[in-house]
Amino acid sequence: MGQRILILVASGPSTPLRCAAPFHIATLLACMDAEVTLFLTGEGVQLARQEIADTLRAIDGGEPVRHFIRQAKSAGARLLLCRAPGVPLHEYRLIAEVDEPASGGELAQMILEYDRVLTL
Repeated sequence: MGQRILILVASGPSTPLRCAAPFHIATLLACMDAEVTLFLTGEGVQLARQEIADTLRAIDGGEPVRHFIRQAKSAGARLLLCRAPGVPLHEYRLIAEVDEPASGGELAQMILEYDRVLTL
């Protein structure tokens, strides 16, 4: 197994031009035998909502963000979602590609343990 890479996805609907890149990079790294985990945090959490993932496009006429999420998943990347304390998580609204919700404490542990951490 290659290096363990953690990609913090903080971009969301307010910056659509940035939203495909984390998943594209994850796909490339996973294809190079890296163990890749994508962690949606901040506004990036919105990318796990079906209505956002299926309609948000990085460029006009381009593929929706969910296309890039699916590519990363099919290459072997894990997709985690930050679970905000006290905020209800409506799992029925989430895309099926989300592996599981995770806490800030779990994120902190991953930051300390992984070989590389990228924030996009």
